This record gives sequence, C-alpha cells and structure tokens, in this order.
Amino acid sequence: MKIGTHILKNNLLLAPMAGVTDKPFRQLCRELGAGLAVSEMVTSNTALWNHRKSRHRLDHSNESAPCVVQIAGTEPLMMAEAAQRNVDNGAGIIDINMGCPAKKVCNVMAGSALLKDELLVARILEAVVNAVAVPVTLKIRTGWDPGQRNAVTIAHIAEQSGIRMLAVHGRTRACGFGGAAEHETAAEIKARVGIPVVANGDITTPHKAREILDRTGVDGLMIGRAAQGNPWIFREITHFLNTGKLPAPPAIGEVSHTLIKHLHQLYEFYGEYAGVRIARKHLGWYCKHRSGNGILRTLMNSVETAQEQLRAVRDYFSTCTEKEQAIRELAA
Repeated sequence: MKIGTHILKNNLLLAPMAGVTDKPFRQLCRELGAGLAVSEMVTSNTALWNHRKSRHRLDHSNESAPCVVQIAGTEPLMMAEAAQRNVDNGAGIIDINMGCPAKKVCNVMAGSALLKDELLVARILEAVVNAVAVPVTLKIRTGWDPGQRNAVTIAHIAEQSGIRMLAVHGRTRACGFGGAAEHETAAEIKARVGIPVVANGDITTPHKAREILDRTGVDGLMIGRAAQGNPWIFREITHFLNTGKLPAPPAIGEVSHTLIKHLHQLYEFYGEYAGVRIARKHLGWYCKHRSGNGILRTLMNSVETAQEQLRAVRDYFSTCTEKEQAIRELAA
C-alpha cells in the first residue's frame, strides 16, 4: 500500500485512539505487523502543547518512519500551523481527525461534527495540504447521523483537496461505537474516488478482515479496539491473508515477554509513577480472556511501584504456564 511517497509493508493500519496509541503501543504494533500506526489525536491549538499530555503525544523520537500525527481542530489556519509544526518535529504524514465522536470534541465543532459543514471541511483540508510537503490523510465517519450520511460527498471534497488516503469508520457520529459497523459506504467511496480508501470498524478477526477486503474492494484496513491487549492481530491477519490459514495463537511465554517489554517501555516513556497507572488498562486488556484475570486486575489496582507490578505479572504468567503444561500432560 502506498501513501504519497511512502510504501507500506502491508495494508493494515493501527487506528488512532486517545489514551491508547501512545508511542510505546504504536512501536509494539508495528513490530508485530502493523504497516502503519497513527498517533493519538493532538489539538491544533499549539498554545496547549506545553501540557504534559500533549508533550507525550508530540514525542516521536526514535519512532519508526513514517511517523503519522493526527491533528484535530476547526480553524483552517490553526490546523495548517499545527501541521507545519508537527512536520518540523518529524511527522512524515499528517492525519486530520473528522471522525472522533466524543462529546467534548464535537461540542467545539471538531472531530465528526465537522462533517455537518462541508464548506469548512474543504477549507481545512486545502489549508493543511497546502501548508506541508508531506502526504495528508483524513479519517471520517459515514456522517453525522443516519439522516445525514454524506461520506461520499466528503470523499470527493477530500480527493479534490489533495488528500492522499481516506479512512472511513463504518458508523455515523450518532452511532458512537454501538451496533455493527457497516462497510458498504467505504465500498461506495472506493468505487467513486481514485485515492486509497481504508475501512475501519469492527475488524476483529482474520476472517472478518478477509471478508471486508473481498466484499468492498478497499485498499486497506484500520484496526482499533481489537488491538487492545492483542497487538498480535496484525501478524495473524497478515498470515491469514497470505496463506489462507490461521496461525497458532501466541504462546503464554510470548505473551508474558511482550507484556513485560511493553511495561518497561511505559515506565521509560511516562516515568514510573504515571507508567504504572497507565499500564493498568493494558494489563486488563491483555488478560481479559484468561483465567484468574480478576485477581490480577484487583492486585494491579493496588500496587504502586514498577517492581511490584512486574512481580505480579511474572507470578501470574508463571501460574498460567504451569496450568498450560498440566493440560498438555493430561492430553498426552
């Protein structure tokens, strides 16, 4: 898959998710097969960039290229300046957020609320595209609500404005994350524009990925919540698309090794105090479907240091390994 001058190793992308797709998680997903990983949403108001949260979101040091920074806002000139500043800071691709359904974003007419103002959409896209020399991409929903589904019109505006790739989440803003995502809109857009189109929403298994690609003809897939606690999903989908066979799930040892590596990266990136607390949600996702996860979750919410957290994780996975070995012996 190609975005501007960037040739990706595959057509699987990690979706931007606030509070999730920080640098440690992006790096992990790329190591495990994602062709591209989009940053958490960054405000276009540069006056807010000195806040701790923004400083972390703007940190792309030693990140694999191309680095993709997603920006959000409503003022064309402010968006253009934010794009320029991010390119100066190492961004190889700028992504524009017109898909976020969060109330605090839509209440200031940013994110998916912009879909209601097609003229403003055009002004923002043109301003950002003209401000930077790197490719600019766009993420949208199918519309504001089921009665205002204008994604095809937005796609034409995007193509005319110079957008180099369009990601389409298969829900309206009113849907939030409820119900099933539909990808017929992405298929219609793909049939009507010449830029790469990526489908997003409820892509949870290799079989679902294959079915959506075959049915819609889109160029790629963007995976969000299904990667939480399962960064191996990119590797699994790639293997299935290439061979038609499902790979074996990661062994307990690999899960433990990957999780502990992820924890160390979180401590290093955020510092021990914040890293331990941010790690708690990731631990919950990694162990969600494993036996005894309730005990681990309770323990994780009480430990205060990295050393305690790592010890608890090692003890938990040591128990999981012993159970797995006992099952194998019984089956032998």
